[in-house]
Amino acid sequence: MANLKDIKRKINSVKNTEKTTRAMKLVSSAKLRRTEELAKRSRIYATKLTNMIDEIALKIQNLGEDANSSVYFANKANPKRIDIIFITADKGLCGGFNSQTIKRINGLIESLKSDDVEIRLSAVGRKGIDYYKFNNIELRREIIGLSSAPNYEDAASFISELSEEFASGKSDKIIMVHNGYVNMIAQEVREEQVLPIDISRLDGKAKSDSALEIEPDDDNTLLNALVKRYVEYSMYYALLDSLAAEHASRMQAMDAATNNAKDMVKSLSVKYNKARQEAITTELIEIISGMESMK
Repeated sequence: MANLKDIKRKINSVKNTEKTTRAMKLVSSAKLRRTEELAKRSRIYATKLTNMIDEIALKIQNLGEDANSSVYFANKANPKRIDIIFITADKGLCGGFNSQTIKRINGLIESLKSDDVEIRLSAVGRKGIDYYKFNNIELRREIIGLSSAPNYEDAASFISELSEEFASGKSDKIIMVHNGYVNMIAQEVREEQVLPIDISRLDGKAKSDSALEIEPDDDNTLLNALVKRYVEYSMYYALLDSLAAEHASRMQAMDAATNNAKDMVKSLSVKYNKARQEAITTELIEIISGMESMK
């Protein structure tokens, strides 16, 4: 017969867990609304900036091979040094949010791995940092706290060194990976080539007929400044997108945990009632047996 005190203790423990998971779900829900709104506003600017960069790239492409294009648009056929920036959460309890990102990074590394290719990792977020350190994989740059509280200055500072190395020829490609927000119930891992500007994505676009004109810029000062802003904001927007996805994933995980706790309480309550009935029946049998023996 099950011990009634042990079952009662388990019920109370699960109920306390249910309260915690419900509270975490409510907190994530409130944070998601704020972060989602900020991400939506930032997406508008990011989209406009990306469209402008694509427009410039299309103009440069249409000018032909002799055009005085920026180094940021020069795609090398066989890159020898590739930088991968990835974003994970600083905290857990958010379902498969972090594991999906890490799985994509590992797959990307495998697809790029070669004897003459050097792959360098730069990490944002404690969970990704801990994973690669545990597996003795070197991280070139790492930062904790930025994925939980994104701000433009720190995002720009984190990626600026890599973009400067790319401009000086010390790096051939920069790729960014993060788990992005789709809606309240869905997230998707996004992989973006930050530098060089991926001109191949313009293959399906028609020849530009917009009013945008490229004036002579012998040292590409203006163009490089614009690309720098594009790179910095791409990093910042990825952080916001990742944070919104993290809150959505945590909200789902805590909702599932709360429902599981409720089901467990019901199951344990049934078990407790059966054990209590067994105890009462056993006690009655003992009383009746004692009375019969006294006759």
